[in-house]
Amino acid sequence: MSDLPTIEELIASGALFVASHSGGKDSQAMLIQLLERVPAEQLLVIHASLGESEWEGALEHAQAQATAAGLPFLVAHAVKTFLGMVEHRYAVRPGPNSSCWPSASNRQCTSDLKRGPIEREVRRYVKSHGFTTVVSCMGMRAAESPARAKRLVLQPNLRNTIRGRDWWEWLPIHEMTTAEVWRTIADAGQSPHPAYLAGNQRLSCVFCILASPRDLANGARHRPELFDRYREIERRTGYTMHQSRKSLDELVAIGEAQLCALAEAA
Repeated sequence: MSDLPTIEELIASGALFVASHSGGKDSQAMLIQLLERVPAEQLLVIHASLGESEWEGALEHAQAQATAAGLPFLVAHAVKTFLGMVEHRYAVRPGPNSSCWPSASNRQCTSDLKRGPIEREVRRYVKSHGFTTVVSCMGMRAAESPARAKRLVLQPNLRNTIRGRDWWEWLPIHEMTTAEVWRTIADAGQSPHPAYLAGNQRLSCVFCILASPRDLANGARHRPELFDRYREIERRTGYTMHQSRKSLDELVAIGEAQLCALAEAA
């Protein structure tokens, strides 16, 4: 699109830049980069709380970075929980081949637990503070997946653009490699969420439908009671949570072997 504004033009227009911060490494590196480019008075940090499905300390980690930079920080809460959503989908499923878990093609967890609550809080903030242009900033990177590699770095958010309010979506670190993300955090004198130091590759839900076996095994180590609840739903419903269609027991066994190999190599 040739009529897209530049980031410099959006900054000059007084746009509000909203950094969605999961507590993960990409969000952390993104906020470091944003602070070097966007005036602090035009920045807002928001965290979508995932409740019991979230890694402990993720919210606090995001808040600490925002507070240290003197930025406003909001928490968006969904009206439902991940497991509650899964149980409801099982109860109303149209047939035996309809899984109760979200999928890569139908990520209800993202829309209902993250995107929707975040946009609701941002609309409230924009209205009360008089902003007319919003730039939603997300830490998605091309290196994460083929689908994310195809994402446009800047595009209009037509769902939230209305008369008197323009809304854009921007991926500030889309071209960053994983090594560059870690270097950005280290160069800023910051530390990542402790889950990474324990072996995690990504920080999302403790048990994510797209997680690596290593991340799932690490989650099972730290949240065994939550792991048992996910396993019970798998066994009772007959549907596996993970997109690989392997059971959590299988994936955690694979991940445990990887974590042990990682510890031996350290």
